[in-house]
Amino acid sequence: MEITNKGAIVTIEGNIKSIGDLQKIKFCLDNITNQNKSITLEIINSISITSSVIGYLTKLIYKDKIDITMNVKDERLYYLLDELNLISQFNVQKDEL
Repeated sequence: MEITNKGAIVTIEGNIKSIGDLQKIKFCLDNITNQNKSITLEIINSISITSSVIGYLTKLIYKDKIDITMNVKDERLYYLLDELNLISQFNVQKDEL
């Protein structure tokens, strides 16, 4: 998994599947949320997301009061988030490639 950012827009490429991926995401978002209360996650080609990342993003929303928008390019990840009832919580939008 690779993660880059331009301002408050974070781009994630590759599958989100390990604790190492969580640490990369957390490090990046912690730096951004020190200065921004709104972030956009562009998830390019991951087909899944770990429960630890879901928990971390939920903490950002409810404890730290960060607004998150998630643009998902893979249909399978979108449907997974829908099944978990996270579409509205993470403000998920399905993007076309």
